[in-house]
Amino acid sequence: MNDALRIVLPVYLLTFFVIAFAWRSYLVWKRTGINPYVVGRSERPIDFVENLYPIPTVVIAVITTVYAIAPGWYWIATPIVWLDLVYVKVAGLALMGAALLWTATAQIHMGSSWRIGIDPANKTELVGKGLFGISRNPVFVGMRSALWGFFLTLPSAFSLAAVVMADVLIQVQVRIEEEFLRGVHGEAYAGYRSRVRRWL
Repeated sequence: MNDALRIVLPVYLLTFFVIAFAWRSYLVWKRTGINPYVVGRSERPIDFVENLYPIPTVVIAVITTVYAIAPGWYWIATPIVWLDLVYVKVAGLALMGAALLWTATAQIHMGSSWRIGIDPANKTELVGKGLFGISRNPVFVGMRSALWGFFLTLPSAFSLAAVVMADVLIQVQVRIEEEFLRGVHGEAYAGYRSRVRRWL
């Protein structure tokens, strides 16, 4: 199974990045003429949080690369041996696969309201249908699921640290974004917030 994972994991990470970020951003830009990538353009707390995302992302990419092309050096990531079981890896892969489908679906439901970061210059529609009818943050649900699936598939001290850091950043970002949406959409968002849970 390890030989298959050395191919599957890099392909998955690249696919997730393209589907979850690059392709959707391109589609929004093509349809609206608006650049949906609005990270790091001010001194706001959200920009500080979002500018930390490259840290866990790079750690996950490095772990995956080392595991794929230099498995003899993978010990540096400090593997968690008692979790290195076939059924745990299968569960992780299943979670990652479901997360990819879930995230792609949530982004379709989000349509032109998709942004990476908070965009105060362009008011977006409040989306409450589809997966947004059962979760206020379905894209982040997908991302969190993919992260924990990755950890189960490749359990190590470094992957755990990266996943926990990313999860904490997501928790903070979601709360900042919710305050922003409450300010923009007022009572409409307050009603939506009272009906739909933050996660699931």
